[in-house]
Amino acid sequence: MPHIRSEMKKEITLALLAMLLLLSCNYEIQSSDSEKANSQRDQNKSTKIDRLLETYEERLGFSGSVLVAENGKVIYKKGIGYANKELEVLNMPDTKHRIGSLTKQFTAMMILQLVEQKVIELDATINTYISDYPRAGGNEITIHHLLTHSSGIPRFRLKNYRDPYTPQELLALWDDSGLDFRPGSQFTYSNPGYFLLGVIIERVTKKSYEQVLQEQILGPLGMKNSGYDRHNTLLKNRSSGYVKKGIRYENAGYTDMTVSYSAGAMYSTVEDMYRWDQALYSNKILSPKYTALLFESHIAGLGRFYGYGWFNSKYPIGNTKDSIKVLEHSGGIQGYSARITRVPSDKNLIIILSNVQGTETRPMTYAINGILKEKSYDLPKRSFADGLSNIISQQGLDAGIVFYRNQKTSDQFEVKEREMNSLGYDFLEAEKLHIALEIFKMNTDLFPESSNAYDSLGEVHALLGNKDKAIENYRQAVTLNPENTNALKALRNLE
Repeated sequence: MPHIRSEMKKEITLALLAMLLLLSCNYEIQSSDSEKANSQRDQNKSTKIDRLLETYEERLGFSGSVLVAENGKVIYKKGIGYANKELEVLNMPDTKHRIGSLTKQFTAMMILQLVEQKVIELDATINTYISDYPRAGGNEITIHHLLTHSSGIPRFRLKNYRDPYTPQELLALWDDSGLDFRPGSQFTYSNPGYFLLGVIIERVTKKSYEQVLQEQILGPLGMKNSGYDRHNTLLKNRSSGYVKKGIRYENAGYTDMTVSYSAGAMYSTVEDMYRWDQALYSNKILSPKYTALLFESHIAGLGRFYGYGWFNSKYPIGNTKDSIKVLEHSGGIQGYSARITRVPSDKNLIIILSNVQGTETRPMTYAINGILKEKSYDLPKRSFADGLSNIISQQGLDAGIVFYRNQKTSDQFEVKEREMNSLGYDFLEAEKLHIALEIFKMNTDLFPESSNAYDSLGEVHALLGNKDKAIENYRQAVTLNPENTNALKALRNLE
């Protein structure tokens, strides 16, 4: 009997082992199938994003670097177009681009780090840290007001943007022109406010803004391809910045980055900006309490809410009526455009860094959102101005007029006043005044409520000696916008 029991135990044990092995195999097969399905889904989304961006390059001349992450995992990163058009060097994921106002979120982070260290207080005023502040409001405007663009400080314009300045030299150039509104009462986007935050960082730390940026953020996060942009530094993989005028490109005008300072002087890569995004979830360089302040809706502005260096917005998902809450900011500076869009609910991320000034990154982001959520989305339409320019250049003005009449309402093209105006000035600069005249006429026909369109038409009539027509169009420009100073001045000269 004992022998029989022993054999039964062996059989039961073997049966159990077989069942466990079968279950394990089934789990591995199911797990493998799930991973393959997820991988295939990611690949499909990546392919769609690639086709979208290639279409933007083909139709609108997009150039730059893009990274997309889903659930915190990078599913797409690529360079599109040329980092340097003259040398035909391609953009890559590690190409360094200027990021303009995306710099503000780094400035805000440094301020909150100093608040957490009890070096700065959010409700302290400017004069607490800058005793020689030269403008009104020094005892009223708080750090919170500067961070939220609610200080009331007027815009500050330099006559010379080409020379380097120290923060102290720029501060000395400020005139006391009063405040635009009572601090805290409204939102007006303010570069001077973020400039002052940089000055305050330097005053309280006794270090340069650049040094604090490196020590407090870039170094700890391993952002080795980001920094404070200096023209004289030999910077590997630095892109060149461009301006698109009609169908042609020009090198962007030169501005020394010390002018942009803590409001917009940084460069980065899409890979480094991904590291920045991930660090904001980890609270690696700032506690959860103060990190939350970055993204809180402190004040309404521009149809959204502003935190500290970030907008709280709702973005469409593709071309559907659905929307999703995002944390975002754009940046624009000579030769460059940038946008970062974070979706905390699912840790999605879209980073677009372009080396063409004025690139419209928002529609691209909407479409990528659609792809990530497996919804429908829009491909970009061709530029009407580019199409018109090609026809005139290849077939002449008469063919261009026919194209205008037949295609101005076509769904294949997108008509933009700014692009049409720019095209007119391209022909004006080439001394083809009669072509410029026709294009400016088209622009007033397309945008009859635009003061600027009539202003440009008045200018070309004046150059052609059509005084009465020039006066007529300048008057219309002033009627549409009584503050059009260029048209007012031209009228005085003509009359």
